[in-house]
Parts: sequence; C-alpha cells; structure tokens
Amino acid sequence: MEQISLFNEEKTLVLVGRIGNGKSTTGNSILGRNAFKLRTRSSSESHICELQKNVTKDGSIINVINTPGLFDGSDSVGKEIIECIDVAKDGIHAILVVFSVRTRFSEEEEATLRVVQTLFGHKITDYMILVFTGGDELEYNDETLEDYLGGCPQPLKDILLQCDNRKVLFDNKTKDEKKQLQQVQQLMNLVNMVMSKNNGQPYTNKTFVRWQEGSQLKEEITNLLETLEEERVQRLMIEEKLKLAQASLNDEIQKLRYNHELANTRPHILQQLMSMCGIL
Repeated sequence: MEQISLFNEEKTLVLVGRIGNGKSTTGNSILGRNAFKLRTRSSSESHICELQKNVTKDGSIINVINTPGLFDGSDSVGKEIIECIDVAKDGIHAILVVFSVRTRFSEEEEATLRVVQTLFGHKITDYMILVFTGGDELEYNDETLEDYLGGCPQPLKDILLQCDNRKVLFDNKTKDEKKQLQQVQQLMNLVNMVMSKNNGQPYTNKTFVRWQEGSQLKEEITNLLETLEEERVQRLMIEEKLKLAQASLNDEIQKLRYNHELANTRPHILQQLMSMCGIL
C-alpha cells in the first residue's frame, strides 16, 4: 500500500540536454499538450527554467521543468539549471537527460553528463533517465533503440551503465495516440523505478546544500563551461572547414562531369562536321 501511494503522488521531472535535442517537444509529449513553446536559439526566454504541469486520469500530478539548452553560448545556463531546484518545491523525482538519435554523439553530448554531475553532484545519477528523441527516424530505417545503441561510442555506454540502463525512445512526431501513451507510460515506469531506488526521497535543496558544502561549486562550473565553450568553438571551426572542403570537392566533381560529358559529345560533333564536308 505504501508503494502504491508513493507512485501515485505528485512527481516532478526535469529536462536537461544540449540545445536542439528536443527537450521542449519531449516535455509536450509527456504532458500531452503544447505546453512548452518551441523557441529559437536567439530567444531570450530560452535561457530560463519553465515549469508546466498535467493532471492524469488517475488524478496524479506530473510537473515537468524545462531547462535552458546546454552549450547555447549563455553564461547563465549553470545558474538557471541550479535554480530549477527552487522551482521544484518538493524536490526532483527524476532528471531526464535528452539525446537525439538524429545527431552524432559528440564531445558536447558526453559533456552533458559532466555538467549535470558538476551542478548537482554524483548522487544525481541515481535520479537520471536517458531519453532518446527521433524515434520516427529509427522506425523509418527499421531499427530499434537497441540497434542504435549497439554501435554507440564507449562514453555513451558508460553513461547507460551509470544510469542502470534506464532509457526510453520517444517519437515526438507521431500522431498515433496509442504509441504516444505507450512511450509516456514506459517513461513513467522508469520514473517509478528511480523513486523506488531512492526510497521515494526526491533530490531536494537539502541534498544539494549537503553536496555543495565545502565545494568550490562556482569555480568548478565556470572552469567546466569555459572548457566546453572552447571545445564547441573548435568543433564549429572544424565543421566549417569540412563544409568548405566539401563545397570545393563538389565543384571539382561538377567540372569533371562537365569535361566527361564534353569529351563524349566531341566525337558526335566531329562526325557531323565530316558528314557536312562530304556533302560539300
């Protein structure tokens, strides 16, 4: 009876992840409505935490807190994510780290866990669930999440190991109501597992304060975000160079095709000229 009561109580979930991975659309899927607006990178509102809630058919309440996208160039992201603890007055029952199967697992993706652990402490892994968006793309390619993870980099495998393999695939584009309900139910089953693991105790201000005592949190966060920003800039520079190299290669390919087509048409033109000379 105590376990049933525990799982029916109000639950608070926090969405974190790199910008563009689909945090807002995932939050909307969980809530069953367009609660979070899809924002552009330049929107100032995307730099603050936002809480939306939903009351399920059984009367339980689900709170979803959407946090700023990590690595969006804002120097206040760490502060805003920490403040989500204050937004969650009764504590955080699960933290959802959102990845996308549409993008390559990069250094920034790997750094997401490092940032979360730096902000909240290593204890936060007991509350973490990995959410992979882009389920429609895997379905189109006739792949499962297990297929996708089978060839994933070692750092992602390590993260899954730390999270006791708590993961779920979301298709935020589906119009199939049954599928929508199934993926949300699968997530909530994992949330119940997290709550059971932590004896129903959410991550609270007290937990954070205990971890923060004696630590140089601000300096750690600043150093980490500076390092990650440098890595991001370097990656963008490399990607830009690759784009330029690809564009140059495409131009060369076009020239080769043109020369090849021209070479193929020359014998035909020569034959026509010889024929005209014969007529003359």
